Amino acid sequence: MQLYNTLSAKEREKLIEDAGKDRLTISFYKYAQIKNLEIFRNHLFIHWDKLEVLGRIYVAHEGINAQLSVPAENFELFKKHLDSIVFLEKVRLNIAIEQDNKSFLKLKVKIREKIVADGLNDASFDVTNKGIHVGAEQFNELIEDPDTILVDMRNHYESEIGHFKNAVTPDVDTFRDSLDIIEKDLAEHKDDKKLVMYCTGGIRCEKASAYYKHKGFKNVYQLEGGIIEYTRQVKAQSLENKFLGKNFVFDHRRGERISSDVISNCHQCGEPCDEHVNCANEACHLLFIQCEKCAEAMGDCCSSECKEVHQLPFEEQKRLRKGKKASNKIFKKGRSEVLRYKK
Repeated sequence: MQLYNTLSAKEREKLIEDAGKDRLTISFYKYAQIKNLEIFRNHLFIHWDKLEVLGRIYVAHEGINAQLSVPAENFELFKKHLDSIVFLEKVRLNIAIEQDNKSFLKLKVKIREKIVADGLNDASFDVTNKGIHVGAEQFNELIEDPDTILVDMRNHYESEIGHFKNAVTPDVDTFRDSLDIIEKDLAEHKDDKKLVMYCTGGIRCEKASAYYKHKGFKNVYQLEGGIIEYTRQVKAQSLENKFLGKNFVFDHRRGERISSDVISNCHQCGEPCDEHVNCANEACHLLFIQCEKCAEAMGDCCSSECKEVHQLPFEEQKRLRKGKKASNKIFKKGRSEVLRYKK
């Protein structure tokens, strides 16, 4: 039985266009003890492939982290299948604020050591002793409290285009980098301040809150469901939106607009812009912020060198990148020296 993709992204994109069906972009996670990962992984692929689910799903002995899209007409069947799995019954689903039928173009269910790379030894602390979960209304109240320290648990390229006002935004490339930095910077406030954390959908805060409680922080809170759920609750309850700009997302959309504020700039000219792109040179694929004018002038590339390569015949481009791996740059997040106005 086939348990992997055979279609290319372009082939899948055409099928989506031809189908003409509205799709829902969804994310969810759940920490749980999963024993036989291979069986579980295959079970998900078989059932979700039938439902035309596309996305990036990681499974590990500690649980599941899923970002996917499903035809709207199959949503109830998808939810029914989730509910048939004991530890996923009634799991909270974060449904995207802005929908895009092409947010994902392949179904990938992968086995990983962890569902989020945190670099932590889970056996050294109680991962179930988590912080207090708060909804949007209580979160808004907490972050106005002078005794609160609000921390963004995301990476620099995420917070660069959007974050809550007055949040501490660590200048880090990875989640694991932020954990020790935040503890060190806030060490003197373990007893006297409320530590309030947030991330995209909540998964990073689940582990981080338990870690910081283990490290001695007395008052630890986390935004339930992250920015995605916060935005939904703000709209549903007519609350004040305290998030500025865009929420970065890890699919082809790269961002959801939460407010009209543009708090970042084009990495090439410095003009206000919050549109993330990947360099069109396949041998580079660097993630950076680029405005429309620079995109036109640079041929959707991050540098003159990449523009020259991108203009070469396709076979010549393939020859030049043969044997070279640049996938780590896909989310290398605007650190390149070729970007004049990078953060």
